[in-house]
Amino acid sequence: MKTLALYIIAAAAEIGGCFAFWAWWRLDKSALWLLPGLGSLILFAGALALVEQAAAGRTFAAYGGIYILASLAWLWGVEAVRPVLTDWAGAGLCLAGVAVILLGAPKG
Repeated sequence: MKTLALYIIAAAAEIGGCFAFWAWWRLDKSALWLLPGLGSLILFAGALALVEQAAAGRTFAAYGGIYILASLAWLWGVEAVRPVLTDWAGAGLCLAGVAVILLGAPKG
């Protein structure tokens, strides 16, 4: 449960931080958007570093599926673009991959 919470925090922080850069670069927002964006990306990295896993690569691979699902939630909730069936199907496949990675990981 702690791992899932950290992944959710990391995903929200990464998407928020990247969106701050997107807003500055692509939406002509003020460069001040970069300050909370940087803070958010630091939170993202810190949350992933707290995941109790022996290998960083496995942590990052498993996180990828959570990030995809969170990105679709962002698409729908923030950008007001409703994901289509293939978006959800792809996210489901990725989450199945996350389960395989986490459940198959060596313990200890």
